[in-house]
Amino acid sequence: MDTISRENNSMLPVGGIVVGVIGLLLGGIALLQISKVNKTLAEHQVKIDKVDTIESQAQAAAASADKADKSATALRGQMQDAFNQVGGELGNLRGAITKLEEAAKKPAPAPAGKEGKKGGGPVVAGPGEYVVKGGDTGAKIARANGVSLSDLQAVNPGVNWNKLGAGQKVKLPKK
Repeated sequence: MDTISRENNSMLPVGGIVVGVIGLLLGGIALLQISKVNKTLAEHQVKIDKVDTIESQAQAAAASADKADKSATALRGQMQDAFNQVGGELGNLRGAITKLEEAAKKPAPAPAGKEGKKGGGPVVAGPGEYVVKGGDTGAKIARANGVSLSDLQAVNPGVNWNKLGAGQKVKLPKK
């Protein structure tokens, strides 16, 4: 074998070394490129994590907005029901006020017998009645007898409370 390698002055081993060095250089360059790619990927991963965080926050905000929308819809329905109830009650009150106004327009019944006439004897209150004195008002009469003014007015629908006359009889509500 020695004879073959001595006689053969070929450049084969030098070429093998050159190819090996080129391979090593290319491997080093590839390692540098992979290192740069890994660094870029790490930087992008931070950004991707931020995007994922923002996405989860957006989903939570959307869920919260849906919940608030459902609550607002329920509240709107409850408010409409309340308005309907209040409207009905206002109608009832309007009817009651109309009845009270009509009752107030009716003249007070004339006192019966000699008691109501001038020159007769003094007016005497019967059970559950009150004889109006000068300066009395409905509120004073109600307070003095321990009843509410609205109850007093309810049992005396024909009385004009703005023109009470001395000697006039009014009924007292039961306590």
